[in-house]
Amino acid sequence: MIRVKNILDIYKRNKNFIQKTPLEYNERLSKIYSANIFLKREDLQKTRSFKIRGAYNKIFNLNVEDKLKGIVCASAGNHAQGVALSCNHLNINADIFVPENTPIQKIRSIKKYLGKKSNLHIKGANFDDSLKYSLDFVKNYNKTFVHPFDDDCIINGQSTIAAEIFEDIKPDIILGCVGGGGLMSGVSYLSKKLNKNCKIYGVESNSCNAMYRSIKANKIVELADFDTFVDGTAVKKVGYKTFDICKKYLDDILLVSNGNLCNTILELYSEDGIISEPAGALSTTGLKKLDKNYIKGKNIVAIVSGGNNDISRYPEIQDMALKYMNLKHYFIIEFTQKPGELKKFVNTILNKNDDITRFEYIKKTNKSYGQVLLGIELNDQFNINNIKLQLDLNKFKYIHLNDDEFLMSYSV
Repeated sequence: MIRVKNILDIYKRNKNFIQKTPLEYNERLSKIYSANIFLKREDLQKTRSFKIRGAYNKIFNLNVEDKLKGIVCASAGNHAQGVALSCNHLNINADIFVPENTPIQKIRSIKKYLGKKSNLHIKGANFDDSLKYSLDFVKNYNKTFVHPFDDDCIINGQSTIAAEIFEDIKPDIILGCVGGGGLMSGVSYLSKKLNKNCKIYGVESNSCNAMYRSIKANKIVELADFDTFVDGTAVKKVGYKTFDICKKYLDDILLVSNGNLCNTILELYSEDGIISEPAGALSTTGLKKLDKNYIKGKNIVAIVSGGNNDISRYPEIQDMALKYMNLKHYFIIEFTQKPGELKKFVNTILNKNDDITRFEYIKKTNKSYGQVLLGIELNDQFNINNIKLQLDLNKFKYIHLNDDEFLMSYSV
């Protein structure tokens, strides 16, 4: 049962294991939005994610029989770390399932927290596949399942974030990421009970937005196809409990592009020294979707939900951010196979200080022509207009891949 008293009791009881994370005033963002912007630093939690709150609360409250059976969970990575650390702390065996696309950094962290008798199973193309494997395992071996989001104890545990926020300030607006809905179910429920006028916004990637579509349809919508770039929130179907709570208590869900999100990740790192995973930066990216006049002077909290980002992902993140800022462009261009053609292209087509970052032959049409995949990084976003004009004037045959996401996904 989800009740205010239960949540506040949980908050007090779990203080010895779940640390209270900082609520940091961010001067940079506050100046940009003319508001008081605070970052709730769940990336500084023990497992670098809020997920430990719900996992520990659920496992701690299991009866002795269920604990002895052993715990099973499915996760995109962060819930798995929370379960692993909680089970290790409580001396309970665990079998943890994660999909094959789980970032290496998260895999390493899960292994670090696992107890000696616990096991990690890497199975399934995505979270939902991994969830099916875990449920089969529970059935076959009579284990105890700990759901990553659709569970009262999990939701209650996540709601303690709101208890900490209200303990420190009186927020007017709170933003947080939405995947299966566990985080914002807990945060929205308790926040509205403590102050019904506090606005609560969930933030999703526009390429994986199961909660947004479900609320708009007034029923749970299962995504047939979705992007897993924001791995921490990449679910194709939200929970039944979380859907009902989010539908009732969220004021809105804001959708952001992956390019916009990548730009925020880099800003948080370069400007604030914060390493955020994609899901962790959704809330801060959502600030850009709010009316500046409406939020002026208000106390706004963005929950940085996780910091488990693999450093190997940064080249991809940087590339997507540059494309979002209109500074990185990809073309397929037909080049004549004769000396001086590339020199002509550089001297005639490119603007001063623009740079070729990729040059790769992808197809030789005949002895006279070849198709090249070309990446260009611009010094000024408006230079692209002159580049396309010069390509036309010099009679180059080309396809601008930035205009076609389908071709981009197959070519770059």
